[in-house]
Amino acid sequence: MTASHPLLVDVAGRRVVVVGGGPVAARRARGLLADGADVHVVAPAACEELADLVAARAVGWEPREYATGDLDGAWLVHTATGDRRTDDAVAADAEAARTWCVRADDAAASTAWTPAVARAGDVTVAVTAGGDPRRSRAVRAAVQGLLDAGALPVRRHRAGPGRVSLVGGGPGDPGLITTRGRRALAEADVVVVDRLAPRALLDELEPGVEVVEAGKAPHAHTLTQEEINRLLVERARAGQRVVRLKGGDPFVLGRGGEELQACLEAGVDVEVVPGVTSAIAVPAAAGIPVTHRHVARQVTIVSAHDAATDWETLARLRGTLVLLMGVARIGDHMDRLRGHGLDPATPVAVVEDGTLPTQRTTLGTVADIAARAAQVGVRNPAVVVVGHVASLAAVLGGASADPLA
Repeated sequence: MTASHPLLVDVAGRRVVVVGGGPVAARRARGLLADGADVHVVAPAACEELADLVAARAVGWEPREYATGDLDGAWLVHTATGDRRTDDAVAADAEAARTWCVRADDAAASTAWTPAVARAGDVTVAVTAGGDPRRSRAVRAAVQGLLDAGALPVRRHRAGPGRVSLVGGGPGDPGLITTRGRRALAEADVVVVDRLAPRALLDELEPGVEVVEAGKAPHAHTLTQEEINRLLVERARAGQRVVRLKGGDPFVLGRGGEELQACLEAGVDVEVVPGVTSAIAVPAAAGIPVTHRHVARQVTIVSAHDAATDWETLARLRGTLVLLMGVARIGDHMDRLRGHGLDPATPVAVVEDGTLPTQRTTLGTVADIAARAAQVGVRNPAVVVVGHVASLAAVLGGASADPLA
């Protein structure tokens, strides 16, 4: 390949001709459609993928051999017929019309080349490797992985529109946040963080990223929910990219729905990045599957930090009961469950600091778990699992029924 001048081209709404009807032509057509091009295909036959695009009227199709004049009005041409003579003819006509032509068969004979592209949000990285498409794809895959993981410096340094990302940080271990969540953090100007979010991720932020504490402990709020909602909206309106970093999943007892609603009502661009909820992940880390064949076919997740819970209904449910924020009143909770008919011998597990190196599991029953938890000094953050699956912790998680073992 001769020396080339890298350039990104806006094809949105512009006529692009693809000559050829095979899988390569189909891939080129799909990529062009994704970029908004007005795609027209010339080929006597179309492969299944291309035929689907034609059937959906996503592309125009001339079901015949290529003929001079097919490039009239085209801004760009791709030829991928597999026939050298036809591709030569297309390239010659494109040259005469001063239209850039990408040849699938011979990069050296092309006047334009399609790079391997890695994308993350509004970041686009194009990769070419001396006419070696396999090498280009390998480099692209490596770059894409780094972009997805937020491992490259993708934060904006020019003014632009603001946005809010409601990010679920997972159950505690920073490695359990999603790659999309990591990328949102890498793009952030402001991070509004909860007390139970994976705070080790804050150490990875670029210098200059503002961190706002919005932690909530029982009866001790750094910011009220109304103040948090207002902060998200105000910062986004000021053109900042705001990440609301929460523990677990933003929509599982995390008030993420209220924050989403506040952004939508204010006309702020907002996205939700789901996270791994501690209600499922923390028991799993302790060897407790919240559902298990022949043991439990359903799971109920409850916020148990106040007295408003309907314990009578919960005591009648089959399957697994997972209590979040319930350690401080675990004795009262067990008394109410037992008082409404739950078998006192029902296994219970309390998992503290789930997924972290300090994780600890205390096992017992509805009748004695409060005493066992008090004996070892169980503290939040902890997840309480009530049901027969809790006994599996001793088998699958290596936990001991003796809280002092």
